[in-house]
Amino acid sequence: MKLTKIIALAGALLALGMGSAFAAKKAANTNKLKVVTTIFPEYDWAKQIIGEKADDVELTLLLNNGVDLHSYQPSVKDIAKIQEADIFVYVGGESDEWVDDVLKNVKTKNQKVINLLEVLGDKVKEEELVEGMQEEEDDDDHDGHEHHHHAHVTDFADSDVKDRSLSEWNGSWQSTYPLLQNGSLDKVMAHKAEDGKKTAKEYKSYYETAYKTDVLTINVEGSTMEFVRKNGSDKADYEYKGFYIRTKDDGSKQARFKFEKKSGSAAAPKYLVFSDHEIAPAEPEHFHLYAGNDGFEPLLNEGTHFPTYYPAKMTAAEIVEEMIGHEEEPEFDEHVWLSLKNAQILCTEIASALSEKDAKNAAVYQKNLSAYNKKLSDLDAKYASAVKAGSKNTLLFGDRFPFRYLVDDYGLKYYAAFVGCSAESEASFKTIVFLSEKVNELGLQAVCQIESGNGKIAKTVISNSKNKKAKMLTFDSLQSTTAKQIKKGATYLGAMEKNLEVLKEALK
Repeated sequence: MKLTKIIALAGALLALGMGSAFAAKKAANTNKLKVVTTIFPEYDWAKQIIGEKADDVELTLLLNNGVDLHSYQPSVKDIAKIQEADIFVYVGGESDEWVDDVLKNVKTKNQKVINLLEVLGDKVKEEELVEGMQEEEDDDDHDGHEHHHHAHVTDFADSDVKDRSLSEWNGSWQSTYPLLQNGSLDKVMAHKAEDGKKTAKEYKSYYETAYKTDVLTINVEGSTMEFVRKNGSDKADYEYKGFYIRTKDDGSKQARFKFEKKSGSAAAPKYLVFSDHEIAPAEPEHFHLYAGNDGFEPLLNEGTHFPTYYPAKMTAAEIVEEMIGHEEEPEFDEHVWLSLKNAQILCTEIASALSEKDAKNAAVYQKNLSAYNKKLSDLDAKYASAVKAGSKNTLLFGDRFPFRYLVDDYGLKYYAAFVGCSAESEASFKTIVFLSEKVNELGLQAVCQIESGNGKIAKTVISNSKNKKAKMLTFDSLQSTTAKQIKKGATYLGAMEKNLEVLKEALK
């Protein structure tokens, strides 16, 4: 079972409340076809197909301020736009799991929704870890399961962290401690031991300290918490006291949320800190609770004792599945737009939706699609020629690698520091050494990065290789295109043409 990041009910309700006001404001445009896209490639594809009929369509790009897909949180205004759209286009990977909740409250009759991954079907690839690629670190807090890179938000701007209320944790929660003691979690410990760092027995001993608590069940209702022990229970009311942001040694970050007792049982802890790996209102899948009576300070960097709670209705088997099961489910690579072959399929789908929703202009849309797909096809052929003419057939990225679809289209090999959706930004010594040795072994003349990279890893790889004169090249993954760049004429085709020139340089 994946750990799902979804929009809090409060946020969705707020969006509903705001929707009518937003609709009134836009009343003047009701005769226009409303098309809403999440990312720039979708937006630009729609723009090219709409072409000369731009005055008949209200086209919106949601991610237009440089925030990429993986860290985007929709605003109330964004939600209202989606819910009023005639056509809504989104990627459909794990980063977009919030969409499901938004689409439950759609106001537009017969809204056409295009999910890129669904359209591509079996052309969608699973994310892969190639040799030398750094795996995601486990969270410092080691909560009983391996942390996959989509499970938790670890790379965010401080301004992205939002206040939360205790009611988000409403419901009944069970401690993992009894499950550890009765052997229910032995399978999890054995799974963790596969990393070779500790034996299953050593992991169990570690979690014996981590999960230890006499609070077997926690019941939350509004601002009230009940702590149920074997010999009775205590209840108290808590007041939200803000959040704090923890930056760990590896550069990843965490938000924790503080609550102080206002009234209630003397035995109930005075200070509580919740950590559930989210940074804004959300529906928690589980949480760690740091509790004490000596102020918040001692709870700030608690690292070896973190009582952990899952929904009380979950069986032991379901908790085990949640702790390790999601690793066995495929993780799909979301960066489908970086294949010119995929782009043609997706543009055809967008043109079909436009034609269906705006039949009077269908002929124009189909004509524009035909012309645009020819440009995409011609560029695809140029890529194939460039790869054939290149003296190398391997790309090396000192960065995340979102270009899996592109390299697979042309039979290229690659090495990289991290997978495409990774939240990691600091490469280990081992990763740097591996990549530097690959530069030497393959005689590479360039080390690459993506447009949002700071060049630090790429520079370090070059300086540790024999080829100190290797170039640092930047590919555009089209994940952080801004409204300002669009105004200056940025297009999908233009970016992919520039990427072709970078590719030629990289394969020299």
